[in-house]
Amino acid sequence: MKVKYLFPNHFKKIGWALIIPGIVLGVLFLIYQSNIPFFDTTVFAVAEDPIFSSSRYFSISENNVLDETACILFILGALFIAFAKERNEDEFIAKIRLESLVWATYINYGVLILSMIFVYELSFFWVLVGNMFTLLVFFLIRFNWTMSTAKNQLNDEE
Repeated sequence: MKVKYLFPNHFKKIGWALIIPGIVLGVLFLIYQSNIPFFDTTVFAVAEDPIFSSSRYFSISENNVLDETACILFILGALFIAFAKERNEDEFIAKIRLESLVWATYINYGVLILSMIFVYELSFFWVLVGNMFTLLVFFLIRFNWTMSTAKNQLNDEE
């Protein structure tokens, strides 16, 4: 089966090489809250709304890019892992991939709806930040779990 929208299989390795540092940097961000001077840099900002200043658009700004770096590494890594072809990509795997994506979307938005009902203020902001990643995380968990279960059932039949 020829699938045009998936990355080549070797992108899984690239994905793992990106997602692991992304997780480590994300944990560092949560612990140190951008107080690691190595990540301080000058950036171009399309929009910036500082707490005690007026909004600025299309400006040059000083920023600690630890959180942005962690997010980009995690998202790219998770995308490469999730949407790289399996070695033997067939219709069954395509079906599992589609079902996992639909399942992950339902769960992701279910969590978001529950959060809208029960979580408020700055806590809701953190739920939204986490929600950027949960669709891919839920997909990866469901897809790999289903693939593992299918392989175990196939081995039991032999």
